[in-house]
Amino acid sequence: MSAKDWPPRWPDVNDPAVLDAMAAVPRHLFVPPQYRDQAYEDIPLPIGHGQTISQPYIVALMTQALSLRPDSRVLEIGTGSGYQSAILAHITPTVRSVETIAELAEAARERLQGLGYGVCVRAGDGRLGWPEHAPYDGIIVTAASPDVPPALAAQLAEGGRLVIPVGEGSWDQMLWLIRRDGDRLQKQFLADVRFVPLVASASPHEPEDTALTQIRKELQSLFSRR
Repeated sequence: MSAKDWPPRWPDVNDPAVLDAMAAVPRHLFVPPQYRDQAYEDIPLPIGHGQTISQPYIVALMTQALSLRPDSRVLEIGTGSGYQSAILAHITPTVRSVETIAELAEAARERLQGLGYGVCVRAGDGRLGWPEHAPYDGIIVTAASPDVPPALAAQLAEGGRLVIPVGEGSWDQMLWLIRRDGDRLQKQFLADVRFVPLVASASPHEPEDTALTQIRKELQSLFSRR
């Protein structure tokens, strides 16, 4: 498929803002040169450091699940090459992104700035989010976590949405939508997926306080229900 025919028609992606963003963001500028002839195929591609740029369909599906508005505040975990960041920034100008791998974070920051996307990117442990600028209307995680990090759920605004792939192995991952409804969290299954694992920092221990401990227990209860 060529750029002029992009994006494909996905039967379960129909949000006009998402489709406009997918059409507007030049995916070939977010993949290594040796893969640019495949940029407009609906497949993931390597970007180095053992990471990938996600399949466009999954990017669109996850973005749609956030139900973004032009004034939404969004946090992305796993900047990668910056493609998902650019899709988000095409819908709302307030996007922050955390990338564990410093080299990827720096390259994505330069790429996004060069293309005119005002995304704030920093290197850090994505499981901890970016609490200084919380709460967020949407949080999107672009790598698979063995669980839902309590720190991310804690940074959701009222009515906020967290989209995250959860699973230990590459063949046992599920994409979930977590919604904050008052003092409760709700979950919705979206799709079976395959993502690279979420890379933790050298210190995997999250700081715990009473609120985080309570959210951790709530998440454990939420995922123990059928």
